[in-house]
Amino acid sequence: MSMSRHELREQTFKMLFGAEFHDGEDKREALENYIDVTIERELTPEEREEIIQRVLAVDSKRAVLDEAINKISKGWRTSRMGRAELNLIRLALYEMKFDDSVPVKVAINEAVELGKEYGDDDAPSFINGILARLIDVDVEEFSE
Repeated sequence: MSMSRHELREQTFKMLFGAEFHDGEDKREALENYIDVTIERELTPEEREEIIQRVLAVDSKRAVLDEAINKISKGWRTSRMGRAELNLIRLALYEMKFDDSVPVKVAINEAVELGKEYGDDDAPSFINGILARLIDVDVEEFSE
């Protein structure tokens, strides 16, 4: 049985979260090791590669995503945000701005739902509020 889009997104989020604690390592190798150690079910080669590619893609846009988040989040710079909430916002913003296969409403809803599971009590409303303000922000204006 293959993973649902939600499960793939959840694993991508977990890997983004974990990657923050392993800066400087070979990212692909660290992601491969993460999959081998933490994902309890067998992944198809396509699922495995999709997760890794998505994590690397989001990570490659991290500076642009963070700049956009900082632009609209008055008083809540990325440096002050909880790591779970920040990585959910990054993933959703990436999907909203750089992945045409994910509708904006789906990206936001998925981030809010994962926020309920992995964030604190205020995470869902915080994530929703930040992402709602980012819908019309042109992230392309930020240099990479």
